[in-house]
Amino acid sequence: MKIPRIPGFDQEAIEKYAKNAGWLLIARVGSLAIKIVVSISVGNYLGAKEFGVYNYPLVFATFFIAAAALGLDGFVTRELLRFPEKKNQLLGTAFIMKLIGGIIVLPLVYIAYHIVMGITELDAPLSYIMVVSFTGIFQAFNIIDSYFQSKAQGKFIMSVQVMGNLLSAAFKVLLIVLGMSLNWFIAALLFDVIALAVGYVYVYQKEGGSIFEWKFESPLARFLLKNSWPMAFSAILISIYMKIDALMIQGYLGSEQQGIYSSVVQLSEAWYFIPVAIVTAVFPAIMNAKRDDPERYQRRMQNMYDLMVWISLSIALFITIASPFIYKLFYTPEYWPAAHVLTIHIWAGIFTFLGTASGQFLIAEGYTKLSMLRTGAGALINIVLNIWWIPEYGITGAAVATLIAYFSSNFMILLVPKTRQQGIMMLKSLFLITLFEKVKKRPQATK
Repeated sequence: MKIPRIPGFDQEAIEKYAKNAGWLLIARVGSLAIKIVVSISVGNYLGAKEFGVYNYPLVFATFFIAAAALGLDGFVTRELLRFPEKKNQLLGTAFIMKLIGGIIVLPLVYIAYHIVMGITELDAPLSYIMVVSFTGIFQAFNIIDSYFQSKAQGKFIMSVQVMGNLLSAAFKVLLIVLGMSLNWFIAALLFDVIALAVGYVYVYQKEGGSIFEWKFESPLARFLLKNSWPMAFSAILISIYMKIDALMIQGYLGSEQQGIYSSVVQLSEAWYFIPVAIVTAVFPAIMNAKRDDPERYQRRMQNMYDLMVWISLSIALFITIASPFIYKLFYTPEYWPAAHVLTIHIWAGIFTFLGTASGQFLIAEGYTKLSMLRTGAGALINIVLNIWWIPEYGITGAAVATLIAYFSSNFMILLVPKTRQQGIMMLKSLFLITLFEKVKKRPQATK
């Protein structure tokens, strides 16, 4: 199939990377459809309060799971692109590091739970939190994902993720049919990660690799840790930035409101796979342009921002209109008040899409500390606004706080001289200035 020409990107680059992007998008679309259907079914089956208890361990543990990953996945992908001959050393060393990280965070989760219990009463027992926290150990196998990304072999990622989500969905549907208790659904969260790990190992072995050939090297571990810690810290900040509202809703409003808000977040954030899949697929092309042609590099970044705005704006408009119908058609009446909250939260997606693209610029330019700083600023803004608004405006206040925090975080780069131009480029895309410019003139062949 002929790939349509996209202004700003040369046809050869598009042909090379679009196939990988296509496989990644298919995987994420399949996962999206499955997850939404299952999430709605589980939410209706459990009811708002138990659905809140079900989601709380995921929110609580996500900060620690992010820390356990050590920020290695993206950095290892980059190193595999540079030194493919060091595959076994890179994968083996990163795997052991992530495995150790997953083990270390378990006692930290235990301590943090008791600290939180001293501040506020939680409906979720410690056993639920610990079960979900074990996913930090099994996510070590996700390093195989980095290998397939470095080889632009998205079809293998697709096969693992789609099959894993099908198994997960089937298991949860079976639990609903059998009328099982909440305990079983918590266990299913761990089952999901184990199934994904098994799938990655199976495909990797099938394609000629062997995890038994992986090697751990201490000097390489020090090198990886030295270079990945900013990304690890950023991942923790991102999890705080994106999940702190749900944690605070639990503390201020209780499990029922947390369950209702979880339905909003799942429907709103379900689309966030799109910018990740696109950027993951075309990042090598952007890096090549940076190396060979600075003008083309800037042009590709501008077109990337344009693409992110066009897609996210279309989604936001659609969900804003369809939100009341979605809730009345698919959810039980206790969830219906969340429809108007979704019409607010969905607009934060525009800034998430732009942030994903600009994040690649920061990585390409080596501005990892600036990336941490803007994420930390967003997390701080989100926390402060939630403290003010959740007690007074409930989950609506949390959605507005998220929207403002996401906007503020992304456009903080306007305040830094060396990144200001990228901020201006994002603003031009956001206000559709570049779109009107392209409409006014005929598309020209990329130089």
